[in-house]
Amino acid sequence: MAKKIRVGLIGYGKAGKAVANILGTDPRFDLRWIARRSAGAEPHPDSDIPVIGITQQPFAELFDLHPVDALVDFVDLLDPANIAARLAALGRECDAVALIAADHPLISQAIESLKRQGKPVVAYITDQSAPGRAGFVGTDNWKLGRTAAWFIEQTTYGPGRVAVFIGNHRYQCQDIADASFRSYIREHAPRLMVDDSRPTHEEPQVAYDIVKELLAKQDDLCGIYIAGGGISGVLRALREAPAAKRRAVRIVCRDIGPETRNGLNEGLITAALCHPLELTSAELIATMIAALEPKDSPAIIQRIVPFEIITPESV
Repeated sequence: MAKKIRVGLIGYGKAGKAVANILGTDPRFDLRWIARRSAGAEPHPDSDIPVIGITQQPFAELFDLHPVDALVDFVDLLDPANIAARLAALGRECDAVALIAADHPLISQAIESLKRQGKPVVAYITDQSAPGRAGFVGTDNWKLGRTAAWFIEQTTYGPGRVAVFIGNHRYQCQDIADASFRSYIREHAPRLMVDDSRPTHEEPQVAYDIVKELLAKQDDLCGIYIAGGGISGVLRALREAPAAKRRAVRIVCRDIGPETRNGLNEGLITAALCHPLELTSAELIATMIAALEPKDSPAIIQRIVPFEIITPESV
């Protein structure tokens, strides 16, 4: 039997709890502990996995008592200074770091600092501009954006308006997909007008408010491309809309979770363009290991994973 990978989880919000449930039941992993930013010590529900307040036990002591092979850190505050600080902290404990974050000079400086310490940083899902990053693992976001536009163009008729939602202007994956989406529409569907991108800040409530306003004020809305987060808010607004308006809007989003799967099953989402989870994760681990090996060239490792297309009939 293969040895289980020992995992430590930092962050115990909504996403952290969901990941804890998955790690705690997956036979490939041994979730040793969960560190939360608020005080308190208790086991994770239906398990003996300890949940420890970060202020109650120093990390060095935690690692000595419960050593792990991998750390997963969910950062609730997405401020670049906080991300940079978390990178530095992870660099003190880890041999290599994978990062999903917006592109920002403060984060680039943290990546360069870790490189000087011999701690490679691999950009995951969304690339970074830092010259010192060790690699990138993700999909071809130019193709993804044009594919999203193809679905909108193929499933709408006549003139109309299309809204684009992004989580943050600094996420390279979203920005590239946004640009290529517009490129396709200009080339193949000039009958459609694409609005300026609307940031949701990855907040479902923000996305909900935007869609409610669009449905109330724009009779010609025929499509929404969600390049970032907020899909649950979009779906909630559509479910509340009159059936005629709901049927008139085509939704294309990226990646799949429980909310997206429900939206596909209900026919609210036309297509979801997704990273294949198992393959992308395997490529990430392989890239991090390769980044630790001595090499003659400082070349950045690029691993491009083809995205999957999921529709209501293939979910």
